[in-house]
Amino acid sequence: MVVEREKIIEEIKKVYDPEIPVNIWDLGLIYDIAIEDKKIIITMTFTSPTCPMMEEILDEVKSNVEKVSDGKIVEMNLVWEPAWDLSKMSDAARVELDLTEQGW
Repeated sequence: MVVEREKIIEEIKKVYDPEIPVNIWDLGLIYDIAIEDKKIIITMTFTSPTCPMMEEILDEVKSNVEKVSDGKIVEMNLVWEPAWDLSKMSDAARVELDLTEQGW
């Protein structure tokens, strides 16, 4: 079975920050998905380094991606550069959070 990027994204889209009604994919927290021979590396960030749910969200992403990993090791790579900002959000997320161009 080939690990499909789309299936990984589907699983990531199931993860929400409990304080924000938008999934972490649409928030723009996922910077990269690398699919290698024996592992999948998810590079992501958070809106703030003081996020109280950071560990839980990282664990949930890893657990969800493992469901479609076909036995590959899932590694989480937490980064702070480049820093997250509103421009990384999808248009759908901006609408959901009422952050239209006039509002941000």
